Amino acid sequence: MREQASWPLDDRGAAYGDGLFETILLRDGRPLLWDEHLARLARGCHVLGIPMPAEHDLALPLAEAGSGLEVLKLTLTRGSGGRGYRPPATPEPRLRWQLASFTPAESRWRKGVRIRHCRLRLACQPVLAGIKHLNRLENVLARAEWDDDAIAEGVLSDDSGRLIEATAMNLYWLRAGRLETPSLARCGVAGTLREALISRGEIQEVEAGEEALVQADAVWLGNSVQGVWPVVRLDDVMGRALRRWTLGRQHRSFQAEAHGLLGYDYPSTY
Repeated sequence: MREQASWPLDDRGAAYGDGLFETILLRDGRPLLWDEHLARLARGCHVLGIPMPAEHDLALPLAEAGSGLEVLKLTLTRGSGGRGYRPPATPEPRLRWQLASFTPAESRWRKGVRIRHCRLRLACQPVLAGIKHLNRLENVLARAEWDDDAIAEGVLSDDSGRLIEATAMNLYWLRAGRLETPSLARCGVAGTLREALISRGEIQEVEAGEEALVQADAVWLGNSVQGVWPVVRLDDVMGRALRRWTLGRQHRSFQAEAHGLLGYDYPSTY
């Protein structure tokens, strides 16, 4: 792993989660969905009141990239200063990065995954909805609910029972012939792959309860690094199966569209 110097102890990102991050897939040094990542970072900077770094500075780590697949993590904090929770009047943001080689979980592309509902409920905070801020304790606690490697991900709902996302991926399903994904107006992270797919006009953002997954003809999880995993089994919080799916053409069609944006192999080759 290649990275910049560590954080000082008084950095507000380390102390309060006062900052943002982006995790970007690189293919032979070329960032995938770069415009979407920059757009989300800019939205987060606007919400938090942190100056947006120059695109030149954000792109500097690309000069360190090698061949093949790598993941670039960009972390931007408000920097140091201020008194307690009160931020400094004139922030001096601090930008750090890490580069690491990456291998996707291709078996999950081919065979599909088993997922479960989480007990934890996401708190609604519309001001922070959609952005990728550094305070991810809800996701950490949700992911700690299971240690069975057979379960790939956990599904998160908000405190009113509305479906939102998985712990580290966005959620999609096909129901009554329509591709749907949860609305993230109140909480959740608007993934860059999700944004790119929605921009094509084929996915509807909806408010739906957990019953939508049981009713669905197909379910997927996806993000801009791992690609798309089709779901073959959904469990409740006790590990009891709620629904099973057999992978078919409809699963592969959506997967192929998403993987085309990331340069991954099309599932038709499976």
